[in-house]
Formats: sequence, C-alpha cells, structure tokens
Amino acid sequence: MGTSALKTPIVYPEGAERWILVITAISCAILELLDTTIVNVSLREISGNVGATTTEIAWVVTAYAISNVIIIPLTSMLSDLFGRRNYFTGSVVIFTVASLMCGLSTNLWTLVFWRFVQGLGGGGLLSTAQSIIIGAFPPEKISVANAIFGMGLILGPTFGPTLGGYITDNFSWHWIFFVNIPVGIVATILSYTYVTNRPGATKPKKIDWWGILFLVVSIGSIQYVLEEGTTDDWFESHEITAMTIIGLASLVAFIIREVSIDYPAVNIKLYKNYNMVMGSIMNFLLGLMLFGTVFIFPLFVQISLGWTATQTGMFMIPGALCTAIAMPLVARLLGSGINPKAVILMGIAMTFTFVMMLAFSSPDSSEKNFYLPFVLRGFGMAFMMSPILTLAVSGLNPKDMPQAIGLANMIRQLGGSVGIALINVYLSNTNALVRGNMIGYINQYSDAANERIQLFTQNFLSKGFSSTEAQEMANRTMDNLMTRQQMIVSYNHGFFMVASLILICVPVVFLIRYKKGSKAVVADH
Repeated sequence: MGTSALKTPIVYPEGAERWILVITAISCAILELLDTTIVNVSLREISGNVGATTTEIAWVVTAYAISNVIIIPLTSMLSDLFGRRNYFTGSVVIFTVASLMCGLSTNLWTLVFWRFVQGLGGGGLLSTAQSIIIGAFPPEKISVANAIFGMGLILGPTFGPTLGGYITDNFSWHWIFFVNIPVGIVATILSYTYVTNRPGATKPKKIDWWGILFLVVSIGSIQYVLEEGTTDDWFESHEITAMTIIGLASLVAFIIREVSIDYPAVNIKLYKNYNMVMGSIMNFLLGLMLFGTVFIFPLFVQISLGWTATQTGMFMIPGALCTAIAMPLVARLLGSGINPKAVILMGIAMTFTFVMMLAFSSPDSSEKNFYLPFVLRGFGMAFMMSPILTLAVSGLNPKDMPQAIGLANMIRQLGGSVGIALINVYLSNTNALVRGNMIGYINQYSDAANERIQLFTQNFLSKGFSSTEAQEMANRTMDNLMTRQQMIVSYNHGFFMVASLILICVPVVFLIRYKKGSKAVVADH
C-alpha cells in the first residue's frame, strides 16, 4: 500500500464493531459464491419439476453468471451513487427476495428471471463486501483483510455442491434457495446498522449511461458465449458467432467511451498502474484454476470412478479447510516483510504438484490417493490468492480501491468461465481422439482383446446365458471397460492441460514490481 494512504485521517472500526462488520460482509460474500455452485447438483431434480429439457435448465446457471459478471464492475459507481451502506443493504434485500421467488417458482422462465435478479444482488455483494473488509483495517493490515476475503472465495464454491446435494437428497430443491432467507434477513439488519459509507466518497455528478449500456452488452454477450458455447458447438452456431461479434464490438466501444470521458462508469484508466495489469492477469489465471479444478474433479470422480455427488462434495471440504487454516499463516508471512512474489511462487509450486498428481490417476484410484493432492491445493490456493489480491491493489489511491476491487473480481469470474469453457472443449476433443486410438487395438488380430472377450463370454455362459446373449454381453462389457479407461485418460490429459496453464503464472510473477520498503506490518491476532 502506498505511504500516501497512511496519511489519510480515517477512523477505523475497532473491537466487536469491526468483527461484526467483517463477519457480515464475509457471510454475504460466501452466500453469493455459494449460490454460483449450489444449484449445479440439483439441476436434474429442478428440470423434472418444472418440465425443462437438459439444455433449457442450464439457463438457471447461465442467467446467474451473466447478471453477476455484469454488475460486479459497476459496484463502485453504484456504491458512490446510493451510498455504500444503502447499496450493500439493498443488494442483500434484492438477493434475499430473489432467493424466495426462486424457491416459489413453478416454471422454468420464472425461475431463470429470478436467478438473473438474484445475480444482480449477488454481484453487488461480492465486490462491496471486499471493499468493506479492506476498509475495516488500516492499510498496514491489508494482508489480514485479503486473507479473510480469500477464505470466502474458496469456501463458497467448495461448500456449494455439498450443501446443494444434501438439501436436494433430504428435502427438496426449493430449499436450496429458501436457506438464504434467514441469513439474508440477519445480514440486512447488521449491514444497515454497521456498514458505513466510504470515506471521501462523492456522488457522481453525471451517470455514464452509454458506458453502462456498452458494458452490459459486451460482458453479458461474452459470458453467454463462454457459458453456452460448448452446448451449441461454438462457432458452428450462428447464435454464438453473432453474440461473439456483438460482445467484442461492444467491448471496443466501451473502452473508447471510458477513456474519452471525465465521468466513466468504470475507471479503466486504473490500468495505467503496471501492477494492476499484472494483478489482473494473475487474477484471471487464479479464476481459471480455482473454478477449473472445482469443475473438472467432480466430473472425473463421478463419471470415471463412480463416486456419488454427496461423496464428492464431502471429499472437497477438507481441502477448503486447509485454505482457511493457511490464510492467517500467509497474512503473517506477508506482514513479516517476506516478498509476496516468493509466497505466490510457493503457491504455484503446490498447486502445480496437486494437478500433476491428479494427472496420473487410474481406474484403481480411491479417496486415499487424492487426500495429499487436495491438501496441497488448499495451501497452494491460499499462498496465491492473498498476495495476488494485495499486489493488484498496492500503491493505488484509497478512493480508487473499490473500482480496482470490482475490476479484479470481474476478471477472476471471467477467468473461471474461460477455464471451464477451455476444459470442456479440450475434454470433448480428447475423448474422441483417445477413443479413436484405443478402438484400433480391439480387433480379431489382437490376442489380448480376444482373450479378454473370451473370458467374459465364458463367465456369462457359466451363469446360464445362451451363446448369443453371452457374446453380446461380453462385447458390451468390453465396450464399457474401454469407455471407462478412455474417460480416465481424457481427464488425465485435462489435468495436464490445467497444469500447463498454471505454469504461465511463473513468468507473470517475475514481471510484477515489488519494492522491499513497501512491506505491510500485520498485528498478532
């Protein structure tokens, strides 16, 4: 943090007031992130209940993601326009009411509409929560603030599928949304009581309507392409092609508009700050890794190894708790003056090792083979997240902090969407390639394949099946075995791809500028 920030005469909350404020903000951020993943495991039950196809029900996830990523970069402007307390409390109310309406929805498009509204409220919570947490601590304790927020970033998406699976299995999918209501009511009361307006915030004299319009169209279109591209076979679809052109054209128009006026909706001139650019690249890659690994691992163990949704969700919790344990340790390391770049490199090494260990999975892999990798992932994410959040906003003027935070969160969300889209494309192509290579080895000239089919046939004959039935069942069993092996090889390749992407972080870290004198002092607590 720059020394100019230390001279600003700001009164920071102390004692119980600070921690009530922080707990309120982090609870709202976790609630928002929880809802990005909580519905994923319940889509089958929801589609059956509201009479939607598999393709249509995906809109329940897509609508939330699109509205989320649209509102996040606008939170700084909206916070100044309405006042931070009013905007944050209003976002909680919108999120809570939309949760109630989602649970009461009886048809697909009503549910999709309220999910979109819920995303607008949720997006407002995420960045504002981070600025509230950072604002609750003096600049020299920014590492503590970022460690607390980082815990929310990890815990939300990780607990979502577990909680969603448990609620759906034991109650009904409606309760996935209803559980938000009591938390939302308490958060509304606490936020209106304890959240204050940002020190030095001034209400914008003019509103950049054109900038907002260009942003909504560009980010909304790009997010739509990333969410729906795999389903619609990417640029084979005229719709995806059109949305890509609209998204990119609107993005160019948005950038031109924002750099040429004095009252921009989003201050992208902040990217003149070198570390802000490097931090955004790291945030993008962080989102790609965070959401990419949370996306690919459950698919891998459920499809290839036969795990249940609840088993998968429960398994991922200890890794997330490792992150929660590691965050205070990282805050202490950063506070002691250690170079944040060294901490990030340690995190990259641990995360890379985690993914590489998964890339050597086999049909015999079990939970015990994945405990160590997930402990490494937990610590690795903690070692990367907090220093990246700190470096990305270091040296910025305090009044620019909320805007920088909004941009960082948007970039990370887009990174997650790009990561999931890339993994989907890669897995689809690899699946076809691996199956094509494998199937060539199962023919009448292969002694090993013929011997295995013969064994299966004899086994079915001994159970009383006719020779024709036994032959058909042997071939089907062989095909199932090959499909399972093919899926494991494809996912292993997918993990290799994620590992390769992690290595891109290394040169970016070395490009980040860090002055030894800018160390933060973190209090012991």
